[in-house]
Amino acid sequence: MIRVALRMLIGDPTKCLGLVIGVAFSTLLICQQMSIFFGLLGRASSVVNDVREANVWVMDPAVKTIDVSYPLRDTELPRVRGVEGVEWAVPFYKAQVQVRTRQGTLENAVILGIDDASLVGVPDEFVLGGIEDLAMPDAIAVNPAGFRLLFPGQELDLGRTLELNDRRAKIVAIVDAAPAFAANLTIYTRYSLATQYTNNGRNQLRFVLAKSRDGVAAEEVTRRITEQTGLKALTSAQFRWESIHYILANTGIPISFGTVVLLGAIIGVAVVGLTFHQFITENLRQYAALKAIGVRNLRLLRMTLTHAGFVGVLGYGIGLGAAALFFSTVPKKSDALRGFYLLPEVAVGVGVLAAGIVTLSTLISMRRVLSVDPATVFRG
Repeated sequence: MIRVALRMLIGDPTKCLGLVIGVAFSTLLICQQMSIFFGLLGRASSVVNDVREANVWVMDPAVKTIDVSYPLRDTELPRVRGVEGVEWAVPFYKAQVQVRTRQGTLENAVILGIDDASLVGVPDEFVLGGIEDLAMPDAIAVNPAGFRLLFPGQELDLGRTLELNDRRAKIVAIVDAAPAFAANLTIYTRYSLATQYTNNGRNQLRFVLAKSRDGVAAEEVTRRITEQTGLKALTSAQFRWESIHYILANTGIPISFGTVVLLGAIIGVAVVGLTFHQFITENLRQYAALKAIGVRNLRLLRMTLTHAGFVGVLGYGIGLGAAALFFSTVPKKSDALRGFYLLPEVAVGVGVLAAGIVTLSTLISMRRVLSVDPATVFRG
């Protein structure tokens, strides 16, 4: 009966193609949008992820995300260093700045100021140059996407000069930093230079990066810092999730992507359901003939589910392949999508959703098969 079922489906290539395209399009749309959504959430905490040496972040109690900070007094740094269980603590600066090139290009950038002595806070991987180059006068490091934004069409190189707040800055390194949420251009420089490039007031300290001593849990250190200084202290993991939660609660990103995903599911159900309904309607005489020769409803249901399984597997495979092809090619050519990839969890989840779409559409259309009168085959 499975062979008969497949012959019935493949014998109508138009309906079969319509069913497969419906499942494939729905799979592609949902996989793409969900992966981009989670990629954007990952960018919300990219700066926290890049700071691998520290496991504790200290900030003003009102701060809820890495992208919105409030300055601390410089005297807070030695207070944090004096808390029991803190191995070391260094200043960390983050702000927005406008960058101008000699060619007149003007762009917004995220500037990150790291400790002058230890240089803690810079990603490990460098494309050109090295971390020791940041000790040079007026030295800055930029990410590859930012370099291409400032100097479109040119190969990555070092030695170019920029203007930041009427001050000279020289690119001495290109660092492979994770894409930021707020800007495509990320600048790393020493803390003393970062405060000069922005000049945002008397209090410049934005965050304190700290490392807990061996044998002392980071959560215990954060509790002690909060109790003794009155500041907000979080582990890197806690701050990462708090930044992501801020994006979810205060932006329209979840609603926007959620709407697209919902539309993808609705389109899948509508296209597959209507096509299945039309396919079954046109083949009612064949189903009636099968019932007339003694085929029971349970076996007819199996036949219809065979149709659904064939369409679902083929459509899901095509849609997943198209999504994988998109993420394996486009992010490599576009800095705006750099770092985005097809998450395995999304692929599995969409597979379950595709199975649900096809099964639901099949069961809805199956009502006519179960209720068809076998005498239909003998009528004109």
